[in-house]
Amino acid sequence: MTADDVLEMWTVYDHPRDMPDCFVARLFLVKAGAMEVTGIFRAAPTLDEVRAMLPLGLYRLPRSENDEPQIVEVWL
Repeated sequence: MTADDVLEMWTVYDHPRDMPDCFVARLFLVKAGAMEVTGIFRAAPTLDEVRAMLPLGLYRLPRSENDEPQIVEVWL
């Protein structure tokens, strides 16, 4: 990864504290070893609905045992 490369990462949450009534996918940008939080998100009542809102062509990674408990998965 060069300094100009950016990787989009969508993290899907199961009813996070700030949006307890829905599933939320938040966009993070990974740049040269740093992660940037964006204000971009998608929210829906079900996991399938929030997944359908994500850009096409992404690859799903299951949650890691070290992730926060409300994280369901990550899409790259």
